[in-house]
Formats: sequence, structure tokens, C-alpha cells
Amino acid sequence: MSFDFLAAAEQVAAVAHEHAAAVDHEARFPIATVDAARRAGLLALTSGTDVGGHGLSLRAAGQVIERIARECGSSAMVLTMHYAGNAVLEQHAAPAVRRDVVAGKHLSTLAFSEAGSRSHFWAPTSTARKEGDSAVLEARKSWVTSANGATAYVWSSRPLAGSEASTLWLVPRASAGLAIQGPFDGIGLRGNDSAPVVANNVRVPLANRLGDDGAGFGIMMGTVLPTFAMLIAAGSLGLAEALVHKTAQHAGGTRYAHLATQNALADLPTIRAYIARMRIQVDMAKALWQDTFGALEQGRADAGLRVLETKAAAAETAVQVGDIAMRVCAGMAFRKEVGVERLFRDTRAAMIMAPTSDQLFDFVGKAVCGMPLFG
Repeated sequence: MSFDFLAAAEQVAAVAHEHAAAVDHEARFPIATVDAARRAGLLALTSGTDVGGHGLSLRAAGQVIERIARECGSSAMVLTMHYAGNAVLEQHAAPAVRRDVVAGKHLSTLAFSEAGSRSHFWAPTSTARKEGDSAVLEARKSWVTSANGATAYVWSSRPLAGSEASTLWLVPRASAGLAIQGPFDGIGLRGNDSAPVVANNVRVPLANRLGDDGAGFGIMMGTVLPTFAMLIAAGSLGLAEALVHKTAQHAGGTRYAHLATQNALADLPTIRAYIARMRIQVDMAKALWQDTFGALEQGRADAGLRVLETKAAAAETAVQVGDIAMRVCAGMAFRKEVGVERLFRDTRAAMIMAPTSDQLFDFVGKAVCGMPLFG
């Protein structure tokens, strides 16, 4: 019997909706949503059937994230990072770790970004050295989503040996020497539990290495980047979709009481034009998003370029749609009741999340001009 992941996503989205305002207001980790996702089997969505997972595609994960993001951007962000981390675990972790994911005992995340290399997540400055059968890690990770809530981090460091860019490790959150520095208090995605993490003489078994020593860059580019970019895009598009619906609902239901005709905002051509622009922008970005899934599934030559375009397009679309929503809903948009201001704030994250929109524009420009992306 096939897993009805869309029905599961609806169940989890209902929980996310119930808790979204409190998650945002209190900067609270969306544990209720994560628990609902665990019960519904969504943590195991992309895990292989050989360990009891559902074995579903990146496209399916994108549909799940897009649906949940309409209700709670923080919940979508936490699940995005779980799927991005799990993509690495599926290829390189021990079967016992993968089975823990399927059993709902393991929430994954990425620990790539660092204070030294900033948004150049592919170039860690942190180190690893071999001592016996352990690797000893030293690092200052600048932002780790689910820093307190994850079971373990997919962690990048310089290689043990050689001159390659990076090596990846599975680092349990409870490892001795790890220090999570402070709660997250940001403009948006306030429940995503993102925090700096410092490693001081953190020991992990050499068996916790994910892939070969020095193979981190290839895994980041070939596995993590497509997963992360397509799911961040999904979150942006879910937020944008919610903004379209809330703005249209507000415009259709708000009337001028002092006018005899009791005209609704939506009776004004300028308002309808703004909402039409929102709808068109979201549909255009979604079309690119869906085409990119097809490019990845078919192994098309343009798949890599499409991935870069999609994250940038979705992030910028969400920001632009959020701006229009604030304009149309006007003074009411500043209030919590309409539900626009939280979505507006959440849309701001994706464009500055590595690789940032400006970096992606540079990469796409280089690709179009026939130039190497890194160099």
C-alpha cells in the first residue's frame, strides 16, 4: 500500500497552523509540528525502503514543504533542513542511523555555515585531526537550524589530510565540547532554532565520517545543494501562496462603510491588478520550480543551472509578493489578525540564506557567460 504523503502533509499542516502564531511570537521551536510529522511518517519520507522508509522523491518532499510553509515558515524550515541532512545520511550513514530516521528517533540538520567563510558554505575553515580511532573537531559554526532540537548535525570541516575543500561528519548534538550559543531572536522564521555552535575538542568516531575524507565539496554540490535549494524554494513558494490567499481574502471582505455602495477593496481595479500580479509571479516561479524537478529527474544538462535559478526566483518572488501584500492590506497588514505580517517577515530569510540571491545571480550570470562558477 503506497504512502499518501499529501494526506500526511495536510495533517501536519493543520498542526502547524494551530501553533504558528505562538511559535512566531515566542520564538519557540515547532515541536508540535515535528512530532506530528514523526507520527505521520514524514520524517521518513525520503528514506530508502531498504530500511523501512517511504523512498519518495525530492519532488514529494518539495510538495510537503510547500504545503506546510503556507501555515508556518519555521516548521517548513526545520523540515527542510531535516530532508537536506537526510539526503547525505541516505548515501553515506550507517544503516542504524538511517533506521533511526525511519523510526522517528533522528531529526537531522546541516552545520555548514561558519563565521570565517560566512555564506561561502562550501569552504569551511574549521578543522579535524585524527587521534586514534576518533576525529577531533574544532569549529565556530555561525548558524545551525534546529541547533537544540536536532539529534545530530551533518557537519563540515577541513579534511583530515589532503588539500580538498572539506569532509563531512555526523556529529551528535549531545557531544562533549559542543556549545550552542544563545536562542534565535530574528525578524522571521522565529521558531527555526538557528544558533551558532562552537566545537572545542569534540571527538567523534572516524566511523562517523560521511563519505571519503576530502569528498565533502562533491557531496555538498551534488547532493546537498539541489535538495536544499529546491526545498528552500518550496518554503518560499508556500509563504507566497499564503500571501496571495490572505491578501485576496482581505481585499474581498473589507468594505468602505461610509460609502453608500459598500464597495469592497477588490472592487478597485488597482487592487485587483496588484493581486493579479501576485498570482502571476507565484505561478511563474512555481512553473520554474516544477520544471527544475523534471530536469533533475531526467538528468537534463541544464539541471544544475535550473537549481540555482529556482532558489533565486522563488526567494525573490516571495519577497516581492510580500511587499505587494503589505501595500494592498495597508494599515491592517501591520496587525496580527490579517496574518500577513508574519508571512512578510518569513519571506525575507531565503534571499539571504546561503547561497544568497546575490550569489546565485552571480553564479547564473557566470554560467550564462560560459565562465567557471568557482574561480
